[in-house]
Amino acid sequence: MRTLTAPAFLAASLSNKPSRVLKRALPGLTSRKTAHKLGLMAFGEMVADKSPRALPRINPKVIAGRIIAGAITGAAVSRERKGAKVGLALVGAAAAIASSYFFYGFRTLASDKLKVPNLLAGLIEDGLALALGSRLSGELR
Repeated sequence: MRTLTAPAFLAASLSNKPSRVLKRALPGLTSRKTAHKLGLMAFGEMVADKSPRALPRINPKVIAGRIIAGAITGAAVSRERKGAKVGLALVGAAAAIASSYFFYGFRTLASDKLKVPNLLAGLIEDGLALALGSRLSGELR
């Protein structure tokens, strides 16, 4: 739903007592400092998303960033498990594309058809992103 939410939750999860192997494989994502910065950036993205000047999430430039973040997150998750890193990177990229289009449709439906204020629709999305991120990062522990 958001470009930086998954990387922020992943970094927060990985920074809690990372193994030596994980520290060597993903030194940036296992750092508490990186986790904190990604968390702040994700919060900033949530705030900026409410602006009427924000580009739609399906804009090619925006979706490209989401695809990259999804692929990196998927590959990073696979570092802790044996298996195909490329496969989980592709799953992460596909999830980024699917969620971008699905939640673009949700937001458009809520705002345009159901007359839900854009701010409220965005806050509902944020709550859902935080709940899902929390749940999924709990599964990594």
